[in-house]
Amino acid sequence: MSTGFLQSDLEELKSLGTYRSLKTMDSPQGREIILDGKMVLNFCSNDYLGLANDGRIKKAAIEAIEEYGFGSGASRLVCGQMSPHEKLEEELAVFKYTEKALVYSSGYMANTGIIPALMDRHSIVIGDKLNHASIIDGAILSRAKFERYPHVDMQALEEILKKLPAGSRKMIVTDSIFSMDGDLAPLKDIAELSKRYGAMLMVDEAHGFGVLGSSGGGLVEELGLGAQVDIQMGTLSKAAGCFGAYVCGTKILQDYLINKSRSFIYTTAMPPALAQAARLALKIIREGKHLRAKLRGNADYLRAGLKGLGFDTMNSRTPILPILVKDSTQAVAMSKKLFAEGIFVQAIRPPTVPEGTARLRLTVTAAHVREDLDHLLKALRVL
Repeated sequence: MSTGFLQSDLEELKSLGTYRSLKTMDSPQGREIILDGKMVLNFCSNDYLGLANDGRIKKAAIEAIEEYGFGSGASRLVCGQMSPHEKLEEELAVFKYTEKALVYSSGYMANTGIIPALMDRHSIVIGDKLNHASIIDGAILSRAKFERYPHVDMQALEEILKKLPAGSRKMIVTDSIFSMDGDLAPLKDIAELSKRYGAMLMVDEAHGFGVLGSSGGGLVEELGLGAQVDIQMGTLSKAAGCFGAYVCGTKILQDYLINKSRSFIYTTAMPPALAQAARLALKIIREGKHLRAKLRGNADYLRAGLKGLGFDTMNSRTPILPILVKDSTQAVAMSKKLFAEGIFVQAIRPPTVPEGTARLRLTVTAAHVREDLDHLLKALRVL
């Protein structure tokens, strides 16, 4: 088979300013990192609470390796189920005020496993147009009819729901924090519509977990909507500083996914050391009001500074702070100039975001200090 199209397709990406390449980090994750041999301030990480290099979590993982080894050896339905997995799920369920939890090896695997397990070709999945790619792929894999409404447009969502047959199996899926825009889903309105029209409601808290809510439970907790959300999914790789994902809900949901979710059934269990480390991260999150306060303060300070410089931060209300540039080539050029000044900010371009909305995506963490933020604002002032 000819592979000549590979090079031509890559050349087209380069001409459009959407070609991607990897940078190599030679340091732990943190506010400062060594990237391609250069020490830079890091404004790209989703390590919102600064836990990825936390000494307590590293110690928990090392001790777990000594006790359980590293690899889990098999899928959890064969012989890969280990006590750290079980304990983590028990603690997640308590934390999220649900009956049960189930841990997946990544957020992508969770969304592409949950949705196809629950929905089929006779079902309807309805989602926000800016939902994460893993939600979109999960809906496609389910073979359900897939309806998408314009971003946070509740009138459009209701119009879709009105047209669906009564008694049909339907699910509304939404991110809580949208990962490229940094804004929030109108979750109270979505919950009300899901109840009125008899739809299941699934919320992806990947960027809300550990960040929002009095104990870090996410937007669902912050709005007091736990009883109205059927499926709470989130990741352990962002604010928790670890790896993996979870889904929280009823016991019957857990049982169903164990038996029906292909990305759970047919993959090796996450290493037990990761599960053990995530247990400690969960405890730190639960007790980490001071970390969330620091994170909010940093985000608010940087947001005000960006607006003062005339940048369009869209509707961000979170530690995700986009600077709308629109043109992909210009966004890449701005990223390169910042890197030369010792600041790492990634340019985000289509297809990750819609055409004409290329941007710099800044993320601030609780680990950043005020001097870091001022240095970034000073560098942006002269771009």
